[in-house]
Amino acid sequence: MADFDVIVVGAGCAGSAAACVLAREGKGVLLVERGTDAGSKNMTGGRIYTHALRDVIPDFEDDAPLERRITCERISLMTEDAATTVEYASPALGAPENASYAVLRGPFDSWLASKAEQAGAECVFGITVDGLVKDGARIAGIRANGDEITADITILADGANSLLVEEAGLGKRPLPHQMAVSAKETIALPPETIDDRFRAAPGEGTAWLFAGSPTGGHVGGGFLYTNRDSVSIGLVATLSDLCTSTVALPDLLERFKQHPAVEPVLRGGKLVEYSGHMVPEGGLAMVPELTGDGCLVAGDAAMLCVNLGYQVRGMDYALASGRMAAEAALEALEAGDTSAAGLQGYRSRLEQSFVLQDMRAYRDFPAFMEKTTRIFDTYPAMASDMMQSLFKVDGAPVRPLRKKMMEPLRRVGLMTVLGDVRKGMKAL
Repeated sequence: MADFDVIVVGAGCAGSAAACVLAREGKGVLLVERGTDAGSKNMTGGRIYTHALRDVIPDFEDDAPLERRITCERISLMTEDAATTVEYASPALGAPENASYAVLRGPFDSWLASKAEQAGAECVFGITVDGLVKDGARIAGIRANGDEITADITILADGANSLLVEEAGLGKRPLPHQMAVSAKETIALPPETIDDRFRAAPGEGTAWLFAGSPTGGHVGGGFLYTNRDSVSIGLVATLSDLCTSTVALPDLLERFKQHPAVEPVLRGGKLVEYSGHMVPEGGLAMVPELTGDGCLVAGDAAMLCVNLGYQVRGMDYALASGRMAAEAALEALEAGDTSAAGLQGYRSRLEQSFVLQDMRAYRDFPAFMEKTTRIFDTYPAMASDMMQSLFKVDGAPVRPLRKKMMEPLRRVGLMTVLGDVRKGMKAL
């Protein structure tokens, strides 16, 4: 007889969601996390779309450590000294059915794991899983600290570039162009200062994404999220492209923070956290096999992440996949069939949900971004030239607006621009 019904590896969004759902149903659940606490490896912030959180914890508003509700979206194309920014602000962005919040992953992950523990899961932190226990081709548990702990089902939610997924034979190690590395900081600022600098009502905030000079023209971008009394800021750059950079990512982040569009909103702030993180960027092409005999894969370990340049999704996919993995595990345990075939309900749930439908809809976008490097150098410069010609007044006779706009376009090549737009729209 197995030690547990289910072992969940990783106490991030996917793992804690799965453990919470399973424990609520009275199953014997072990949640194992190598960090000293849930969230200790995810110090700085990000953004969560709460539709998926509501499906796991319907009353999350009561005590979830959420930061500011996002009611303003900004996107900037940046050169070294200029930013062309599109902004959309509306209370509709914070409506309950589509609300999103800035979060600090440390307190949020700790809170989510505590919900699993309250439901009855046994949570163990500071334990590194060294490998998997196998019974023939079947995954039968984990090896940790010299011990073997067995389970009818093991859910792998141990993050991007999971060695356990590779050991289980469900996926291969990702290629450098499929992964990105992120450097993130949290800058403390008084709440009223954040309100003033971002023109935000108390409790409301901004999500701001950047492309161009922040990554030195390399594939990737910058991000900024407003928290209650801090700002999360960082860069993400594709690993293969970053290898050709003459400037290290931490140095790029320092340059980014000094940009004329960014420095004023950070001025006077105090650095309180710094972290690095690996992010899956390859889209559907890098999603591994999601089920094996006695095994399921969820969250970043399943490479469920989408970066569209104007929107970054990952936490809601992790929460949803964790919940669906738990539901499929419950069905398999009830039926007494924990083989890959018995766990196929997980794949079916993902296919019928927004998770794999989104991944499939955007499957061509990572390749488009990788091949269209003009997004990260040429087009920010073109946008800056257009805006400068539009707003600059130097006493020279006025020129027709059409000529002002067409000159930067012609320098890039009108057909080149139209071709890139067409390919981008097709990929989306």
